[in-house]
Order: sequence, then structure tokens, then C-alpha cells
Amino acid sequence: MNWKAFVAMLQRDWRVARRNFAFLLVQTMLQPMLFVFVFGRVMTRSGFMPPEYKSLLLPGIIAIAMMFSGIMGVAMPLIGEFQYTREIEDRLLAPIAIEWVALEKIVAGALQALVSGLVVIPAAWLVMGSGVDISFHAPVIFLAFATLVSLLAASIGLALGCFISQTTIGLMFSLFVTPMIMFGSTYYPWSALAVYPWLQRAVLVNPLVYASEGFRAALVPQFPHLPLWIDSIALAAFVAIFLTLGLRLFRKKAIA
Repeated sequence: MNWKAFVAMLQRDWRVARRNFAFLLVQTMLQPMLFVFVFGRVMTRSGFMPPEYKSLLLPGIIAIAMMFSGIMGVAMPLIGEFQYTREIEDRLLAPIAIEWVALEKIVAGALQALVSGLVVIPAAWLVMGSGVDISFHAPVIFLAFATLVSLLAASIGLALGCFISQTTIGLMFSLFVTPMIMFGSTYYPWSALAVYPWLQRAVLVNPLVYASEGFRAALVPQFPHLPLWIDSIALAAFVAIFLTLGLRLFRKKAIA
């Protein structure tokens, strides 16, 4: 493989992301910060939520920010490049295999998701104020897990970007992104669904559940959570599934 071509495409995406940093920051953090303010600040200060809820909420907000950023960072440009600007054709002429063009998209999207997750931690902490009790007792495990979540988000973005057309972007949010967030154990632990056993089992097909629970296990182990090894295995399996699917869809769309 021509590594120079791969690195050149990655550098180009980095320059584009740097120029659009303010827009990307707003796009990534607006929704999570609104939830942080309403549930982590307003609801706790008014007494409707216990102060401990701030600590329970933050891992889920990190998971949302990373998943949303990775999916949007890969899917939206791909939809435009394949169906509108046709910019992808220039990349396909690079002296590398088609699959490596897709992998470059995943690496760029994963880096964007990772940065979003690291940025949202101090931002959410500041918004919620005092009383946030998280611990970075295992920073290596946290960073490794965050990398896994970032790769998953970018892989999902690749699959969606190659499957969805411009006319069905709204449908993507209605049928995929919104249910993923609402049933992803982001605002509550997975164990809270024990009162609905059928739903508790059904949401296990949602990769965001394992992202939220994994961050909860790494940052706030005092709250109920799935074991970290289960989250890691599940996320690795989802990465393999969506990466394989995304690469196949990308090749099919590129040579169509």
C-alpha cells in the first residue's frame, strides 16, 4: 500500500476539520450540553433529581458525544461526496486499494470522535458544577475503551454513509440515531430497565448500551454497570460487523 497517499488524505481531512472546527464543535456538543444543562443542572438544583445523578449522567453524555461525532463525521461527508460533489472520485484515483480509502475515512472519523469525547468531559463538568464524582483511576483502560468506541462510531458512519441517500437523511435520525440514543443507557444504567425484562434484553442489540455502560464502569464504578469485559467484547464484535459491512458497501458504491 502507498502510505504516502493514505497519510496525504488523512492530512487533508485534518485541515478541513481544523477550518470547520467551530461548526464541528457546535454540531457535536450542542445536544449533549443541552441534556447536561437540563438534567445535570436544572433538575438536580431544583431537587427533582438527586445530586448523584450528575455523576451517573456524565459517562452517557461522553458516549453520546463520541458516537454522534463519529457517525456524523463520516456519514455526512460520504453522502455528499458520493451523491453531490463527486469528490470521492478523486480519492479513488489514489494509488491505493479502494478499501484503504474507506479506512482513511474511518481513521479520520475516529479521531474526531475521540477529540469530541475528551472535550465534552471538562465542558460537561463545568456546566453541571460541583458534585460530579468521577474517577480516572485507570486512564489506560479509559483511553483504550474510548478508542474502541471511536472506531465503532466511525464504522457505523461508514455503513450509513454508503447506504443512505440525501433524501433519507431525516429518516436516518428518526429510525436509527434517535432510538439509539434514547435506548442506549445514556441517561440511566442498563439495570434500570429490569422492570421491563423484554426491553432490557432487546436493547442489548444497541451498541451505545455497551459504550455508556463501559464508560460508567471506567469512570463511576460506584453505580450499577455491565462488567467492562462484556462491554469490550460486545463493542469489538460491533466494530467487526459494521466495519465489514461498511467496507463492502463502500466498494459496491465506489465501483457502481
